[in-house]
Amino acid sequence: QVQLVESGGGSVQAGGSLRLSCAASGRTFSAFTMGWFRQAPGKEREFVAAIRGSDGATPYADSVKGRFTISRDNAKNTVYLQMNSLKPEDTAVYYCAAKENMIFLLTLARRYDYWGQGTQVTVSS
Repeated sequence: QVQLVESGGGSVQAGGSLRLSCAASGRTFSAFTMGWFRQAPGKEREFVAAIRGSDGATPYADSVKGRFTISRDNAKNTVYLQMNSLKPEDTAVYYCAAKENMIFLLTLARRYDYWGQGTQVTVSS
């Protein structure tokens, strides 16, 4: 079993920055592909970014490319999402997700086995 705990959400004005953290416990963290997803009110959960355990590859959603950066610290069992140039449309609950030894289809939420409780990000104009 893997437990994921997100932190770092909050309220910022457009153009501001936030860094989300997701601390994992319970298994060998380095073997896991980690993903960030978000869900706005009335919308489906959508992919934001992922980082593959095997080689560190980092796909991003087009809507965040160039503004968000995902990274991981295996020594701390933590994955981060640095969010810059935030826009009101980035407002959502952000979720961390994990799956062991996942190589393909990192953008699909249904592929992930473990999820955090979510952290709210609110961007005002």
